[in-house]
Amino acid sequence: MRIVVLDGYTENPGDLSWEPLEAFGDLAVYDRTSTAESPLIAERIGNAEVAVTNKTPVSAATMDACPSLKLIAVLATGYNVVDTAAAKERGILVANVPTYGTQIVGQYAVGLLLEICSHYAHHDRAVKEGRWENSADWCFWDYPMIELSGKTAGIIGLGRIGKATARILNAMDMRVLAADNVQSEEGSRLAEYVDLDTLYAESDVIFLHCPLLPGTQGMINKESIARMKDGVILINNSRGPLIVEQDLADALNSGKVYAAGLDVVSTEPIRGDNPLLGAKNCFITPHISWAARAARQRIMDITAENIGAYAAGRPVNIVNL
Repeated sequence: MRIVVLDGYTENPGDLSWEPLEAFGDLAVYDRTSTAESPLIAERIGNAEVAVTNKTPVSAATMDACPSLKLIAVLATGYNVVDTAAAKERGILVANVPTYGTQIVGQYAVGLLLEICSHYAHHDRAVKEGRWENSADWCFWDYPMIELSGKTAGIIGLGRIGKATARILNAMDMRVLAADNVQSEEGSRLAEYVDLDTLYAESDVIFLHCPLLPGTQGMINKESIARMKDGVILINNSRGPLIVEQDLADALNSGKVYAAGLDVVSTEPIRGDNPLLGAKNCFITPHISWAARAARQRIMDITAENIGAYAAGRPVNIVNL
């Protein structure tokens, strides 16, 4: 079996091994494949039976140019980079990695909140610049210190990651609300299910942990922000297009939204004209919630399991059946 990895660097910048995939046959690994050069994508897949991708798109045209292709293994949970309908029409299976990052993404979401509340990085820089050494007082702070105990957090999307976040917030003695179309007994032990209007009105902090769907795209906009508390904090490490970015930038600059912690934006890598880059009190990191080594090792292991299950004729984690 010939296997081609189109963009392996993000998954494995050198601290993991590709041996789990090499066990299945002839493996070629490309660190990056330009998404602007679709002929190059097809050229690199060539006569491979399995293509492995993270963010390199695999289109219907690419599939037509690669008649040997039988499995597209996505090194992620989201698989919108693959034309799954076209793959189904051509009898090509598409497998993803559904559960590798639950704990680390929840941890990261709360980490963004803690940075907003205490500005650790800013004060670390201030100390190293000599400001504490030369201070007339025994301590100083440049931003309000926010205590979270007793405040209300609202989670939009109480799936696996939403529940992981809720557990941490419960341990911090926060009241936790959740809005989700699918409710569960486990979820009700971690949060109080409410409708979106109630969540917007009562939450001091709002976490987005919902998928990007037609009904959720742009859900955070000037109308929904108007229904939120003045001074609300918004955390998003789910999907960038959940937010209308100009509306959030306006709300940050006016003070309606006190701060935002974002690990995702609408176009990635971020464009220089993104209005959030100049917005007040907006913390942006480069889509790295998932990137702990332990989580990436799980991606590697589950991808190997996906390929092995396909080779054995018992495919798993298939998203286009």
